[in-house]
Amino acid sequence: MTNPAGPVLGIDVGGTTVKGEVTAVDGTVLAQSTVATPRGDAAIEAIAELGADLIARSPVERAAVLLPGIVDADRGVAVFSANIGWRDRPVRDLLEARWGIPVVIDHDVATAGWAEWRFGAGRGHDDVCVLIVGTGISGSLAVGGRQVRGGRGQPGEYGHIPVRPDGIACACGNVGCMETVASAAAITREYTRRSGREIDGSAAVFAALETDPVAREVWSDAVEAMADGMIGVIHAVSPELLVLAGGLAGAGSAVTEPLRRALDARLTVVPAPDVVVGKFGARAGLVAAGLLARLGERSDTA
Repeated sequence: MTNPAGPVLGIDVGGTTVKGEVTAVDGTVLAQSTVATPRGDAAIEAIAELGADLIARSPVERAAVLLPGIVDADRGVAVFSANIGWRDRPVRDLLEARWGIPVVIDHDVATAGWAEWRFGAGRGHDDVCVLIVGTGISGSLAVGGRQVRGGRGQPGEYGHIPVRPDGIACACGNVGCMETVASAAAITREYTRRSGREIDGSAAVFAALETDPVAREVWSDAVEAMADGMIGVIHAVSPELLVLAGGLAGAGSAVTEPLRRALDARLTVVPAPDVVVGKFGARAGLVAAGLLARLGERSDTA
């Protein structure tokens, strides 16, 4: 498949918002838009309308749409998403008919991890774990120069590794998952519970680390939970690099340094990987969608 020389459209579909942008071959953003994500089939219509609006503003040669949940990339089908509430929807066929251009469909986290590995902070490394931390936690793994995916093309559900047997209930139905302690949502919730003060988000906790002992306690618990959750993965494949992507990447050394120390303290058989923040940060999904649209299909090799 020939890579387009002109603009492409990338859309990242999340449980809260649908983000899209048109990019030129050099990565320049030519048009962008965001809309709230409705539930069910209305979400597909929202994707279609957002894409149509962006294409009208800046015509494109190809599009890529990243979807959450279970995704059949080969058939272009949204198999299931509990957050959005769709099942077995032929998204690629519907969007190609609407937009009149080729459309590539893939999983949001798997593709964001692929982009960070091949084009971002993991570039040049064959064995890389990308941990994407935002409202929830997920990630992807590259071993021996190939991205590892599950039987349905899924990424790693690292956020649902149990780390606190006496912890709180997770939305997945288990108790004490990493996501209940270390996600941005969990950090925000726990800070409010301990301090009695409402905050806008986890960034407020990072900003207060030097002056607020409650912020330090909450953050320390989150880092310890991440380390507890990742040691099994590290023992299994011994990645040389752990890339922290998503919104948490904005914390910079406040997350990389304590996490590396926590991993060092736990690992005695295999070396701790270098811990770095992702190049694309909270924009990893959009950047990945644009790269996927440019390439036309995911490449699992470096």
